[in-house]
Amino acid sequence: MDNMCEDRAMTVFARDGRHRVAVLVRDGVLPFELSLVHRLFGQARSAAGAPLYEVVTCTTAPGEVRTDADFAVTVAHGPEALAEADTVVVPGADTDHAPGGVRVDPALTAALTRIRPGTRIASICTGVFVLAAAGLLAGRRVATHWRSPEEVRARFPDVTFDLDVLYTDDDGVLTSAGAAAGIDLCLHMIRTDHGAAVANEVARGTVVPPHRDGGQAQYVTRPVPEPAISSTGRAREWALANLHRPVTLRELAAQEATSTRTFTRRFRDEIGTSPGRWLTRQRVERACALLERTDLSVDEVAAAAGFGTAGSMRLHLQAELGVSPTAYRATFRGRA
Repeated sequence: MDNMCEDRAMTVFARDGRHRVAVLVRDGVLPFELSLVHRLFGQARSAAGAPLYEVVTCTTAPGEVRTDADFAVTVAHGPEALAEADTVVVPGADTDHAPGGVRVDPALTAALTRIRPGTRIASICTGVFVLAAAGLLAGRRVATHWRSPEEVRARFPDVTFDLDVLYTDDDGVLTSAGAAAGIDLCLHMIRTDHGAAVANEVARGTVVPPHRDGGQAQYVTRPVPEPAISSTGRAREWALANLHRPVTLRELAAQEATSTRTFTRRFRDEIGTSPGRWLTRQRVERACALLERTDLSVDEVAAAAGFGTAGSMRLHLQAELGVSPTAYRATFRGRA
């Protein structure tokens, strides 16, 4: 199985130009996790309107596969589809929650060996335990649901499970936390493949945010903020309209007519991160969009995104994305 973990940074594209995604399902598959892969990748289009992905569903033995709902799904493709995939996605299944946790049968292990070197591999929610049991996550930091059983995680001492983040991307092996975090993960993959403009359009079509700030912590103890403290919308809208200039915490709090201390607490309750961290992320996204879609110089992009100087923007993009503004533009303007 070791050869499957080598050189995944570069993905391969099908001869017709479409990236081939194979979704590997098992007995008891969660329909939501299965369908979101088809829905999100299926919406991605080029500037000319051509589909950018081909998504197929496969299983170890083609035929009817039980879901955790009151219906089954018929899967036409067998494990051979994995050998032709550029990305493989493993959703969760209700069997992962059985006593003792996920069990990977020999047929599933054999199917996973068909994956070509260089193929991107991703899991949604408890699908991460399938990858761990197959030996694909040794030495990696991965995401899983904050409610995932501790005894199951303990079975994989060579894997670092992060219970806070929504998803991880560790050199082409990607994992997401809960089921809905699979949406964030798929958008991340689309954004990596084709840039923010394509991913944002998919997000708009699905009526979800293109990027969720914060991690799972915002959902653990209080999934829905109390109405009395939930609104920081005016401040965020004002900030986005003023990204080109310095924005202070005092100014943000003034938009909601509250103290900076109260505003910061409410902002964390609602968004799951600090106002400063959120503001930096918005500036990075604005800079990325301008680098992709305009011919503005790096200095002009830095000014328009509120970084002030190209040097400051370079530091923030390097910290957030691991690339320089010039490298980002070269990569995503070319793909667009």
